[in-house]
Amino acid sequence: MVDKKELNLGTLYIVGTPIGNLEDITLRAIRILKSVDMIAAEDTRHTAKLLNHFQINTPKISYHQHNCVTRQNELLSKLKQGNIIALVSDAGMPGISDPGYDLVCLCIAENIPIVPIPGPTAVVTALVTSGLPSNRFVFEGFLPIKFQIRQERLNLLKKEPRTIVVYESPHRLLKTLIDFVKIFGNDRQIVLGRELTKYYEEFWRGSLKEAVLHYQQNKNIKGEFTLVLSGCSQDNLLDLNIEQVKIELQKLLERGMTRSQASKYLATTVKFSRREIYELSLNNL
Repeated sequence: MVDKKELNLGTLYIVGTPIGNLEDITLRAIRILKSVDMIAAEDTRHTAKLLNHFQINTPKISYHQHNCVTRQNELLSKLKQGNIIALVSDAGMPGISDPGYDLVCLCIAENIPIVPIPGPTAVVTALVTSGLPSNRFVFEGFLPIKFQIRQERLNLLKKEPRTIVVYESPHRLLKTLIDFVKIFGNDRQIVLGRELTKYYEEFWRGSLKEAVLHYQQNKNIKGEFTLVLSGCSQDNLLDLNIEQVKIELQKLLERGMTRSQASKYLATTVKFSRREIYELSLNNL
């Protein structure tokens, strides 16, 4: 039985579920899922497999990116009426690359108690296995699909010194790796985790150039990927002095770029910040 002190009136539980291996669920998560009034699931059919395995008969309701706007009000109303609801995603912790974040914000605004039930995440699972620096990292979720927005995001990450973690689907993997090479160069180290915690779990390690070659030869690999990319080393940036930066800046301005556009572009290749370059353009050009 659940301690009544733990199940507060009108409480939202954020429950972590396995990312592949059902044995990774916690005893506390099972207890909470059995005891709440309702489970809000990203995909009720997918969650049913987990619930059936542990003989959990709690009613389910769908909550995903296609119905979250209308469903949020319904869930919020139930919480205000005193219902205890558990929020789960298809895998891992809700709120990461799913609409759970919006529901959490609404509950905070309405002073509805929120209790996290920690569980696995692909981000940390891949990171700690990668062998790349894990004391500081940045997580980008799924990269934008639209070309222009995607390129802008990658350019912002070009000088990021921390380890970078992203999610990617198998059908977009090769395109993403090719984009990485164009933005980050051939030599950055990358680790690709696939089917994490599952029977066919595997990790591939190498440079970006090697990764492109490998997955060009293995295009039909299935399963979701977690990519762990080494951060930018200062050695990878051009060590130009102020006069040399001004020359490069002038070339970009002559091509028709605005000061802002030129500063943003140049900051991805040299050891000067975008702000420093922009100030150079104002004071010296």
